[in-house]
Amino acid sequence: MHMRKSDLFLISLVFACILVAVTFVDAHWRVLNAGSHLDGMAQMVRQLELTDLSLFTEARYTRHLSQADYHTAFQDHPLAIEHFPSGSLIHPPQLLQGTDEVIFPETALPD
Repeated sequence: MHMRKSDLFLISLVFACILVAVTFVDAHWRVLNAGSHLDGMAQMVRQLELTDLSLFTEARYTRHLSQADYHTAFQDHPLAIEHFPSGSLIHPPQLLQGTDEVIFPETALPD
């Protein structure tokens, strides 16, 4: 029997859907079985007093977002452009997205 291209496509599509379903079943199974491991990790975080989640490993101002300051992205040179990919994925905190008057209200501009 000769298989048409559409039959081969449908078989491939069904196989891919089965793989996706198996992926979701596996994820659900892992969540159910990870309870004791997550409890142990939470206890370790409390014991070590860890504070922030380190999302990226490239630059120090993207590792811990709460530790970044206003000029950290330009630490190498004032006109340097962002050269780490993670810097384009993370937006500055709301505090740093305003104008200088909003960010530093106590600073007076000279006349």
